[in-house]
Amino acid sequence: MPTINADQARSDYDVIIVGSGAGGGQMAYSLTLAGLKCLMLESGRSYDPVAETPMFQTGVHAPLGGAATPDKPFGFFDATVDGGWEVPGEPYTQGSDRPEEQFLWWRARMVGGRTNHWGRISLRNGPYDFKPYSRDGLGFDWPISYEDVEPYYTKVERLIGVYGSNEGLENTPDSPEGVLQPPPRGRIGDLLAQQAGGRIGIPVVPIHRAVLTKPQDADELAPLLHPDDEDAQRIVGDSMRSRAACFWATDCGRGCSIRANYQSTTVHLPPAMATGNLDLISLAHAREVLVDGKTGKATGVLFIDKATGREERVRAKAVVLAASSGETVRILLNSKSNAFPEGLANRSGLVGKYIMDTVGSDLRGQIPALEGLTPHNDDGAGGCHFYAPWWLYREQKAGKLDFARGYHVEIGGTRPMPRGNVPVPGSYLRGLFGTKLKEEARRYYGSFIGFACRGEMIPNEDSYAELDPDVTDDWGIPVMKWHWKWSEQELAMADHAQRTFEELIHEMGGTPAGGGGRSGRESILQGGKVIHEVGGAIMGADPATSVCNRWNQTWDVDNLFLCDGSPFASNADKNPTQTIMALAWRCADHLVTEARRGNL
Repeated sequence: MPTINADQARSDYDVIIVGSGAGGGQMAYSLTLAGLKCLMLESGRSYDPVAETPMFQTGVHAPLGGAATPDKPFGFFDATVDGGWEVPGEPYTQGSDRPEEQFLWWRARMVGGRTNHWGRISLRNGPYDFKPYSRDGLGFDWPISYEDVEPYYTKVERLIGVYGSNEGLENTPDSPEGVLQPPPRGRIGDLLAQQAGGRIGIPVVPIHRAVLTKPQDADELAPLLHPDDEDAQRIVGDSMRSRAACFWATDCGRGCSIRANYQSTTVHLPPAMATGNLDLISLAHAREVLVDGKTGKATGVLFIDKATGREERVRAKAVVLAASSGETVRILLNSKSNAFPEGLANRSGLVGKYIMDTVGSDLRGQIPALEGLTPHNDDGAGGCHFYAPWWLYREQKAGKLDFARGYHVEIGGTRPMPRGNVPVPGSYLRGLFGTKLKEEARRYYGSFIGFACRGEMIPNEDSYAELDPDVTDDWGIPVMKWHWKWSEQELAMADHAQRTFEELIHEMGGTPAGGGGRSGRESILQGGKVIHEVGGAIMGADPATSVCNRWNQTWDVDNLFLCDGSPFASNADKNPTQTIMALAWRCADHLVTEARRGNL
């Protein structure tokens, strides 16, 4: 991805965008195609997935067979570079010594951010998800509705390419006819789970993921996305034609050199660069947003050039923070002035409050019906093909469950390519050697299936982030201090998920790992482990009780916009990335309108 040095930046831009992932990439795409001159600041290094993706290498080509290590927790081939749970020189601290009250913060220090790593599950929030307080009296309503965001979900799906099916299920929105790409066939484990789920009332259907299963029709899609702009149509059409359909080669987490899956670096940034309206500075570690003391408006960003260690200042008419919710909170809290002594846009005192993650809980089972399968390619589209959307809305509304929100079920297995690990648990091979070991390994390999809960967390006052008063990073910037607590709502959800997984595994004729029986408290993943942190600068209808308005615009600084997960007022059981993009596109349209009116 082409970059410039700090000393090559213009003296002034229309918009500075901090962060190059889903929200930042979408803002760059929308704003530059509309003619605005933008500067993007990325704290990590430049990254080119076309050149750097090891699509055709197997474990034999990697250290330790590609297995996970402390600096590569998702394995050697994971696309994340210079990032993870720990980033050298950029620590964070915890408000508690108890592991269950600690938050794990994943950061991807590279152009494209987490879009290079994510599972590409692209689910729309439903109508209930924007008005959860009105439904059950817990948490907060968003100041917008599904109808406000729906057109942007459709735009995002057309641009990035999302496969899936329309199933007409409650609070699981369908897409307009012809928008979704054809879903891949279910793997054998998916089909068995679908049969078992059908017998016990759990719908198992094709999931929605941002992977091309056929080439995009640029001649149709580009005019739909940009109906009144022939230049934009040409640029976007050329970008779409350069993308190829998935040919089921390797895990999407490696990145994609043929641009079949969505990454900001393969979908958003190439057309933004092609406009000539985007400059990108990598290794730009944002410290604070600069503010005019008289007008109260944002004037630019102060950042540390990691390559030189020097402080640099860049200026613009508007600033967009899209650095991930935790990073955006850090920047806001470090942006102190006489007008904002407690941090920028923080007159409500809510910056850093109500951090949320997705509820995670999983269980694996061994299925005899899957033993001894004929070897076959079961790689598929590099992630989920099928899943189970939440199916108990009516029972929940009627008070028949002991938790208020839902979860979806992701299905893993059955024959992933080994990555330096033994793909059969040791308990099935203990004491064996030679020919018998090989026979049993072949028998059991592929007979395991995993189920994972991905559920909604209700925001609570015990889950928040603040600046550590005593610890700074290698550039002298105060770091984040995390506080975390799962409520009884989430613990009960995880318990319900464990019982559901056991029932599914038994219905498939299998045996749960360890015999099952884990409680929600025992099985719930640590906060941040699902890497879906949102919140910290929630949007609302009242500046006294929120940080942003309905346009992702901060109440206190009207030319400062937050376009990552930080404005989320709730965290539905749907993965947040597509909603981040839809809200960013909606924000960009609003920002462009205001710019043309001279209101920036």
